[in-house]
Amino acid sequence: MPGTQFPFSRYVALGDSQTEGVGDGDDVTGLRGWADRLAEHMARHNPGLTYANLAVRGRLAGQVHAEQLAPALALRPDVATVVAGVNDLLRPRFDADEVAAHLEAVFAALTAQGTRVATLTFPDVARITPLARPVRHRVTALNQRIRRAAHRHGVAVAETSHHAVVTDPRLWSTDRLHAGPLGHQRIAAAVAHALALPDSDDSWTHPLPTPTTPPPAGWRAGAAELRWAADFLGPWITRRLRGRSSGDGRTAKRPHLTPPGAGPAQEA
Repeated sequence: MPGTQFPFSRYVALGDSQTEGVGDGDDVTGLRGWADRLAEHMARHNPGLTYANLAVRGRLAGQVHAEQLAPALALRPDVATVVAGVNDLLRPRFDADEVAAHLEAVFAALTAQGTRVATLTFPDVARITPLARPVRHRVTALNQRIRRAAHRHGVAVAETSHHAVVTDPRLWSTDRLHAGPLGHQRIAAAVAHALALPDSDDSWTHPLPTPTTPPPAGWRAGAAELRWAADFLGPWITRRLRGRSSGDGRTAKRPHLTPPGAGPAQEA
């Protein structure tokens, strides 16, 4: 808006693989992701904006709390996003109260420092992959706690769980665990809307055009589920049994505040 000073100049993103950008690009060409897209949106209204992304794939909420909060506070952001909990949902010993407590501790510390914080709720995973039905109640429980914690600390919430479009397969990558490029675009728009950024609106909630090809049904649908289980679910279970994570040995892709367009080689 002409004549209006954009309120944010330092943006820091905390979280796991979604915030890192998995599903939007790759590890060879580079990951973009919704947080990068959100930073680019902010930079259009403040060319001086700098951005750090501390997210690392595979991280649990407790790890985000333990590993990312202190570096985030040291960067003194005026806006931050905190998204974690999906990796916890998939663990056998999931405890919604424990996960929410870690998220709330991050909310509390950042907002106490004067940071504007945003988070989001999670979609019904059973509508993305039927094999995830056993964890549907976990998603509901965690979303309820995220809302309450966010309310207590004045955290903006992008309510992605309320809109059917977020489970449209076209928004998801083939592993069904990570958003694809279009999904990351919608998440960025949802968070921008929750933060009431300029040039943001509720268009991210609108359904996609009706597909010209109907989704598989009957035995074809069953075969697709089996292929997905073999290609993605099986390897994921194997890593868990071995006590490994997709984030083992990885560090944050943008640990320092730099302009959104700056690549890792340009970071201080």
